[in-house]
Amino acid sequence: MTYRTLVGSTILAEHLQAPDWRVFDCRHQLTDPAAGYQAYAAGHLPGAFFLHLDRDLSGPMNGRNGRHPLPDPRLLADTLGAAGVSATMQVVAYDDAGGAFAARLWWLLRWLGHDRVAVLDAGITGWLAEGRPLTTVVPHAQPATLAVELRDDQVVGTDDVLANLAQCRFRLIDARAPDRFRGENETLDPVGGHIPGAGNRFFRDNLAADGSFRAPADLQREFAEVLAGFHPGDVVMSCGSGVTACHNLLAMEIAGLPGARLYAGSWSEWCSDPARPTACRTPAFVG
Repeated sequence: MTYRTLVGSTILAEHLQAPDWRVFDCRHQLTDPAAGYQAYAAGHLPGAFFLHLDRDLSGPMNGRNGRHPLPDPRLLADTLGAAGVSATMQVVAYDDAGGAFAARLWWLLRWLGHDRVAVLDAGITGWLAEGRPLTTVVPHAQPATLAVELRDDQVVGTDDVLANLAQCRFRLIDARAPDRFRGENETLDPVGGHIPGAGNRFFRDNLAADGSFRAPADLQREFAEVLAGFHPGDVVMSCGSGVTACHNLLAMEIAGLPGARLYAGSWSEWCSDPARPTACRTPAFVG
């Protein structure tokens, strides 16, 4: 069986030794980039490899392309191939943030053309709550080749978003917390606010109290409200830097609303040019 959105802890536990499964730890803290690997070194799921958001799941910044630009697809494929990922592999990603960072790997693999990827529902938090084991052993794998069949139609650029201000061809939805969307309490980007016309769907609203994803019917009902009559294929997700937007994209797939796209640069790219219009523009922390 192939898993394309979520996988539960029981299923994953049964496949930890399966030669055609690969597990990746994607833990990260935006305010402490070293914290994810430190947590991995202290204990991770058996057989899990580590991927760093800044180093592995993002490309280099140039001051105009946002805080987490998309990585070079061939370099990403080579990184995954070094961990043994090939076209036949079922990939599972997890974190300790309700899937906020694991969903980035989920989306990236689909962007590369690999659909056999899922997020561990409730992540390592749920795994530990069930009394399941961790290890400090770093795994090794026979290297493989992961072919790239890039799906660039899943990505929207800044010029497209700018043109959409007048054309209204797609519905832009921002995954950030409501206060940051309003331009309040901005600590990550030099400008607070949002892209004019965007709606807001905080990615954490996709989760139940235990950190697992909510029921598909609940997600479908709530996304239908924020889509405001737009077809899922005419929806573009954004956030601060193109990371938690992937959480909303995953939630829409779970809800049976496939086809939405990613504005990869998101707010951090948009606000890098003061000529671009913003809504609720406020001074923000600069550090």
